[in-house]
Amino acid sequence: MPTLREYGRLVLPGVRLSEADRLLLEDGALDGRLTVRELSGGRIEVTAGPYVGVVRLDACEVRVVPKYLGGDLDVLRMLDYAWGGTGVLRPLGQDFAGGAPHLRDLVALMVTEHAERLFRHGLRSDYVTREDDLPVVRGRLLPDRQLLRHHGRLDRLACRFDEHETDVLDNRLCAHAVEQASRTARSPEVRSRARRAAARFSGYASGPLGDLRAVESELVYHRQNEHYRPAHLWARLLLSGGGLQDLFTAGPLSSHAFLIDMNQLFEAFVTRLLRDAAATIGMRADAQSRQRHVLFDEAKGVPYSEVRPDVLLSGVREGAPVRLPVDVKYKLYDRRKLSTQDLYQGFLYAHSLSGDLARCVLVHPGEAGVSGTTVSVRGPGGGVSAVVRAVPVDLRAVLDGLAGPEPSAAPARLLDAVLG
Repeated sequence: MPTLREYGRLVLPGVRLSEADRLLLEDGALDGRLTVRELSGGRIEVTAGPYVGVVRLDACEVRVVPKYLGGDLDVLRMLDYAWGGTGVLRPLGQDFAGGAPHLRDLVALMVTEHAERLFRHGLRSDYVTREDDLPVVRGRLLPDRQLLRHHGRLDRLACRFDEHETDVLDNRLCAHAVEQASRTARSPEVRSRARRAAARFSGYASGPLGDLRAVESELVYHRQNEHYRPAHLWARLLLSGGGLQDLFTAGPLSSHAFLIDMNQLFEAFVTRLLRDAAATIGMRADAQSRQRHVLFDEAKGVPYSEVRPDVLLSGVREGAPVRLPVDVKYKLYDRRKLSTQDLYQGFLYAHSLSGDLARCVLVHPGEAGVSGTTVSVRGPGGGVSAVVRAVPVDLRAVLDGLAGPEPSAAPARLLDAVLG
């Protein structure tokens, strides 16, 4: 399988796209995720962006691996931590005959693990409203339907009643995900294990799932189904083809590609790190908090628009009040200068949202030992009015720390670096 890293480029000789491949690419399903261009001489050029995963074309299968991580398993560990820690993730992909499976198969394995866990816990059942024609009255008789369909008959009665069963949305979502894992996983071990789980689930939840957008809107968590939440997260990730921000991508993408946006994952991961660390010292880390007082329409006397920093740290540290906006960027800032656009955004946050000292922190991935950049705004007299400081995050070191004997130390180190 051809493999390239994020932002990498690869030319594959002797590969010709099929008509189905061309239609998929022309449909725009991979726009912004992976660029595939036909070259002369039976070659194709593949250029990756900030998405990792696998794309299946008729001509070939392309795998995009993370730049700042050891492999697909680390992406899975980031997902697990960003989602609050499911308690199921363990060392995966180590006992497979063909080597460690790729990212999509690892997610399929997580779906299967959660399905098996739900069976051990016991599948949830609930009352479902049904309508049927019965020989005796059950529940409520439907006079309008009885008159239209069975006028004058007493042996067929139109009834509406509640049935206590396991074929509910909570189980259907898991059933469809594990069934897809059983059909599409490339690893024989993952596929075999998923088939066993799918066969068990099919006897309890065989109803149609419907549109995933509707599923998302209908899912409501409470005391009786809260333990389904992690299973649903992995199921929706698999069924959507890896989408995080736009979870339910339309079109044929999910059947041809599994690509996770590292921009969204990195932001969710850093947000969770800062939130966990801030909570231990009595501070707050608010994600995407809406600030409507920053941009103001003076003529109309109303807010003009809102700004939303990725994270806003607030509280008291060592007896001093703290209010610090944090911008999270999954960009190669360990190799190049901070972009002017990101600096403008950072300075706006610094002037409008920080405390007495106007400052903002820009968090980005980086390698160990690489120091961040500090950029200031200076007035005509040379005085500093605002500061943007870049803080690199060594993702491998953080993930190793989270898996170590003191998992709370890794978030604490990041918070200390951010607060300076």
